[in-house]
Amino acid sequence: MKVNLKRLNSNYLFETKNERGDVVLLDNKSEDEPKGSSPMDLILRGIAGCSSIDVVMILKKQKYELEDLQVEVEGFREDGAIPNVFKKIHLYFKLKGEVPSAKAMRAVKLSMDKYCSVSKMLEKAAEITYEVNLNGEKVD
Repeated sequence: MKVNLKRLNSNYLFETKNERGDVVLLDNKSEDEPKGSSPMDLILRGIAGCSSIDVVMILKKQKYELEDLQVEVEGFREDGAIPNVFKKIHLYFKLKGEVPSAKAMRAVKLSMDKYCSVSKMLEKAAEITYEVNLNGEKVD
């Protein structure tokens, strides 16, 4: 896996490109109108994407197809700390479809506890918690 970064302006706007040619813009959130995500924002996007891929894959293998999957991720940092790393990350999974609640919860749990590489890497530095909602109802 390889990513290249190129500075695009005289401030903090960067273009990153992976080996497939996919482009993601990075910018500093202190800019008036940032034109890209911050690096810490990308970490939260990464855990949401990684776990969502796992959940879809696990449920597909069990012959369950989701109608919709959304994840809200919130990262909590210690104010004024340097470096200002995440101390806690919370994911809120919202699934929709004809899936038994136990299967939905198990898919999320397997992702977060075993398969999601991003989650496994980040858990060394931050407490990671999650909750699951299926068809508008909380799943325990």
